[in-house]
Amino acid sequence: MAASQKSNKKRSAPSQAGPKAKKAHLESTKTDKKRSRPITQPLVVEDAGSDSESGTDNIGDEVEFEDDDAEDAEQAMEVDSTPDQRPKDPNAARESHKAQKVLQDQRRAAKPHSTLLVDAKKVWSLARQKNIPSAERQKHVKDLMNVIRGKVTDIVFKHDASRIVQTAVKYGGQKERDEIAAELKGKYKELAQNKYSKFLVTKLIRLCPTHRPSILLEFQSYVLRLLLHREASSVLADAFELYANAYERTILLREFYGKEAALFSLTSGSEGEKERAKKGLNGVLEGSDIERKRRILGAVKENLITIFNNSDKGAVTHGVVHRALWEYLTAVTTLPEEAEQEKLRREMFDSCQEVLAEMVHTKDGSRVVREFLAQGTAKDRKQILKVLKPHIERMCLDDEAQLVLFTAIDVIDDTKLLSKSLISLITASATKLYTSTQGRRSLLYLLVPRTRRHFTPAQVASLSETDEVRSRTSKKNATSREEEVRRAASEDLIHWVEQSGEELIREPTGCLIIAEIMLYGEGDKSGAIQMLLKTLASPSIPDPHPIDLPPTSRLYKSLLQGGHYNHTTNTIERVPTTSWDSSAFADQFVRVVGREPSVAMCVGNGNGAFLVAELCEALIRGESNYGRQKVKEWFGSPDVVKQIEASEVKGKKVLLEKLELL
Repeated sequence: MAASQKSNKKRSAPSQAGPKAKKAHLESTKTDKKRSRPITQPLVVEDAGSDSESGTDNIGDEVEFEDDDAEDAEQAMEVDSTPDQRPKDPNAARESHKAQKVLQDQRRAAKPHSTLLVDAKKVWSLARQKNIPSAERQKHVKDLMNVIRGKVTDIVFKHDASRIVQTAVKYGGQKERDEIAAELKGKYKELAQNKYSKFLVTKLIRLCPTHRPSILLEFQSYVLRLLLHREASSVLADAFELYANAYERTILLREFYGKEAALFSLTSGSEGEKERAKKGLNGVLEGSDIERKRRILGAVKENLITIFNNSDKGAVTHGVVHRALWEYLTAVTTLPEEAEQEKLRREMFDSCQEVLAEMVHTKDGSRVVREFLAQGTAKDRKQILKVLKPHIERMCLDDEAQLVLFTAIDVIDDTKLLSKSLISLITASATKLYTSTQGRRSLLYLLVPRTRRHFTPAQVASLSETDEVRSRTSKKNATSREEEVRRAASEDLIHWVEQSGEELIREPTGCLIIAEIMLYGEGDKSGAIQMLLKTLASPSIPDPHPIDLPPTSRLYKSLLQGGHYNHTTNTIERVPTTSWDSSAFADQFVRVVGREPSVAMCVGNGNGAFLVAELCEALIRGESNYGRQKVKEWFGSPDVVKQIEASEVKGKKVLLEKLELL
């Protein structure tokens, strides 16, 4: 019978052309890191199957390595457009094409460096192939370098020649990369502003660390202009956020500090001066008198406002701007008079409040917005929420942006406004959020803020940075605010569990969030409890049974224990009975699940012995005798006890001990 169920499919016959050739060893290409994406920009789903050569490059590199078809199309555009006159004679059409080809070749030959480009393209077409061994590619790259050596600056601004040089940088060794970087010295500002060669600059910044400081120094005194430039802006942003070290970042930040700071800053490059430069604006202000501090801070403010006033240029989304703004807000606190500090902070907030949503995706930008929330008045906080409201869901899924939401929850006293503008939007997106780590944190912060079960020490420390300011600017007690936020979020979350719990309990992430909602949520949980228990009692439960899934089993155990197990103290951290009554849940378990499913968990191949043991303990803690008597009846017969003892169920000894205590 079993043989008849076998598939009739057969393996295809081996090729008659001999044994299959071994797969060539290809060099691995690591995916390059990318800048965090602003939450105001739409999500772009990248095609994992794309064979574009620019797949491992930076954001915006889509045009870096165009297909040959695109190149041919661009070259074809050089031919004068003529009316579409199709001669009826095929020979006449062929002659016309030949004439056009000759004209096209003549135009190409008339261009400067045409011979060089023709020779380089021949070698480049070999070097850029994907499916070739590393040794063969290196040979082609060396041939390519022999063609372009000494002439890189002559051809690099052309779109097709720029791609040739990029291939040499991408696949060449460090020697070839350094050679190209040295040859382009003095041209980097111009290259960064070119539509095609800007990608080459980014590659050299990434792959030539010894040349990186000299490349960045060529941008000095032009940084603000380049940040507002359509092409160069992304080059500076990538360099600052992805590749530069602490000292190299200060090279790009220096121009924000104004001309006075640039004139008197030490830039000879000694180790001591580098350490001072790493301190940023505070290092520049060290030892300065009050008037000089005010002049430098005024210059920083003026430069930042220039960026904010040109928000359409895109520079406001870059980390270098956010770092300069955070350094400014930090330096303002060093001024002696609080009134002056507040005045400068207010002026900066007024100038950038409309673009705060463009900042929250970076570490410094997130910290800036959180500082404005902590320091601001009730009116300021309402304005910030208004700006962020259209992007709440995206912020919940971003590591840095979600910290802004958490700080808003921590500092805003008006919980009615908070519920309407923030909490309801988060809970409404629960189905989309719970599957990711960031989304779950956004949901869990409403119920159990800053708990070490779900938040890392670094996240807790970062959120605690605004606590001191909150104590001065917020009137409401922190504990009272947490309770009001939890109450505002609970109704929607409990209803979500009631509606979707049957699917959620089969997923580890779903079990994690359900446990916290049931243990800490406030409100009527009877519907959710009935759903959770009826799922176990249903005769049509799909395999595997929920109790056979470890995360689901732990969920029910936590609910019967009344809290989470602490591995440090080896105790159960039970929540207050006003929030969750484990004994009442155990009594409902007996009434809803019934005898057969409960006994089946503990005999044969069942995995529910530990769960039923927790059920017994919860019933012992409770005051109701109904559940205890029922469980005694279920497991009191000698046949059931013998089945448990004869089975290989894990936890049967613990179960039998708990049954004796009933």
